[in-house]
Amino acid sequence: MGRVVLTGVGSELLDAAAHVAAVQDATAGAVVSFLGVVRDHDDGRSVTELDYESHPTAAAVVAEVAAEIADRPGIVAVAVSHRVGTLRIGDVALAAAVSSAHRAEAFAACSDLVDEVKRRLPVWKRQVFTDGSDEWVGSA
Repeated sequence: MGRVVLTGVGSELLDAAAHVAAVQDATAGAVVSFLGVVRDHDDGRSVTELDYESHPTAAAVVAEVAAEIADRPGIVAVAVSHRVGTLRIGDVALAAAVSSAHRAEAFAACSDLVDEVKRRLPVWKRQVFTDGSDEWVGSA
């Protein structure tokens, strides 16, 4: 069983290198990381910034997902964080890293980690467009 070494939801800048360093271990032959970065467009419209808001349970949900991934056979360590607040183009919104003895487990686990966090995390995103309009994504 692997370890959860870093999780969080907060307004601080996310450090990709810190996530990778957190999961490195002498028993790990593979480290896979992912960064979700704010892009300048969505569905053909130019985006200027995003605002993320989270439910108070968001940090617990991230920790729960990380623990489920860490519990997989062959996983050494897991790190994942999501940022909230106002993010600019190029900012990191989601950082994830997974280590394992072999690359196949690390790739699969990191992919599943990102997918599950995106699916289950109670975070809502407001996209602001260059024409001044905005739209909420992920809200009911």
